[in-house]
Amino acid sequence: MADLPVDASAPVHADADPPAGLLDAFWRYERALMADDVPALDALFADGPQTLRGDAGGLLVGHDAIAAFRRGRGGAPQRRVAAVHVRTIDSAAALVVAELAPAAGGRGQQTQLWRRGDAGWQVAVAHVSGPVPAVDLRIWRRVGTPLLPGERTGPLAGHRVAVKDLFAIAGHRIGAGVPAWLDAAAVEPATASAVQALLDAGAEVTGIARTDELAYSIAGANPHYGTPPNARVPGGLPGGSSSGPASAVALGQASIGLATDTGGSIRVPASYQGLWGLRTTHDRVARDGMLPLAPSFDTIGWLARDRAVLAACSRASAIAAPAVPLPDRLVIAPRLLAALDPPVRDAVEGWAARHGAADEVELGDVAAAQEAFRVVQAFEAWQSDGAWLTAHPGAVSGAVAERFRVAAAIPADEAARARDDLAAHRERFEAALVGAVLVLPSTASIAPQATVDPEEVDRVRTQTLRLTCVAGILGAPALSAPLLEVQGAPLGICLVGPRDSDDALIHRAAGFRFEGTPSPSSKRFLQNGTSRD
Repeated sequence: MADLPVDASAPVHADADPPAGLLDAFWRYERALMADDVPALDALFADGPQTLRGDAGGLLVGHDAIAAFRRGRGGAPQRRVAAVHVRTIDSAAALVVAELAPAAGGRGQQTQLWRRGDAGWQVAVAHVSGPVPAVDLRIWRRVGTPLLPGERTGPLAGHRVAVKDLFAIAGHRIGAGVPAWLDAAAVEPATASAVQALLDAGAEVTGIARTDELAYSIAGANPHYGTPPNARVPGGLPGGSSSGPASAVALGQASIGLATDTGGSIRVPASYQGLWGLRTTHDRVARDGMLPLAPSFDTIGWLARDRAVLAACSRASAIAAPAVPLPDRLVIAPRLLAALDPPVRDAVEGWAARHGAADEVELGDVAAAQEAFRVVQAFEAWQSDGAWLTAHPGAVSGAVAERFRVAAAIPADEAARARDDLAAHRERFEAALVGAVLVLPSTASIAPQATVDPEEVDRVRTQTLRLTCVAGILGAPALSAPLLEVQGAPLGICLVGPRDSDDALIHRAAGFRFEGTPSPSSKRFLQNGTSRD
């Protein structure tokens, strides 16, 4: 790839004469970076598992992880090097700090530890600090200070809410993750009850956060606005469809994410980003002012870094409903776990054994239940959005467009048969789980990298939906708790309880603690109070 023009005239400030060849290597790196010459960049980073690269998105460990990140990012933002500072360690090592002037404005820094070996000068450790954006448009569609104030007092006073772009807020439009939808949308005359409940409890709305296209995905990617970052897994998918609220909460830009969950859209991003997330009992929280996907399964819930905040959201938002006590017995469904990849299966089975989930239950043919769920969900999704999509061809793309294409072809009689099948599956699940709380992973994997091939994303999606559909079929609450780490990344433990045991589920989780060897960033996250009551 041809080099782009790079101004190498930046002043160099050094404590001694820089070692021979160091500055030549530095400028080769800069030219390769501006040209997105990935092979050259790979060659200029030290090989092996000890090489480090960090930025605001997290830390990448090992040359392979860094190379994969570069291949998927589509190039670095254009910039000029304003000054170079060199501190020589010895003849084969030096620290180089570059002052950066991005083309988009602001200032940044790049700190690199260079070492000279058989391959010449290479970067062993790097950290990049870019200008702090006023608003990350991958996460937010609209932000205020606040966008909507709440009551001055209440159990949620001082908390900031990221509202998924499916809820009505008076004076604003619903965008649903699709530019054409936003363009055609009318300004909402009233605020959704789920939003108002948080305001009445003292929280304020910081802004409207991104969602996957029409909320028909659990990956978290959005081709129109960019994929929100995963705060815990550098380069990882954030999980969807409540991707914007999840990333806002995980990054500390909000303390509550108001979200929806049809097939896992709260539990998946909670698992991928190490958050608490609750899919509520179906119809426990009012859904007026919320854009539907599949009303038989649509629920409202929340994402939070702190379990106690999640509990306060639940208490403030529930429609009058009985508080059902939670059974003491924890159970697992071995056949449901058997198809999972060994690291996830072993971690969950180990956690369950350590916490007394000694009993096993048989849920029957969950694959058949998942297929019935898929058919009904797809049929209802087309009933919700099909007319609009027909009038706006090309408005959605990729995997979401393909799901809607399949949904459009499902006849009413097939959907009716699937509903009958679901009733039978529900009856069997209920019988198996009498007097028990089901333990399973919130997702079938840790967060996949955003660069992974679509076939792998679809494989993980299918495995994950086999887990998440159980609560959807039951209409039961499902709590994703950030209690495990697998291969250095978060994995949620999911507790599925009886209908209307939402608050009891959250309370029960107070007795559990994180297990694993957290990275430095996840240790900071835990110190921020994920296990506080």
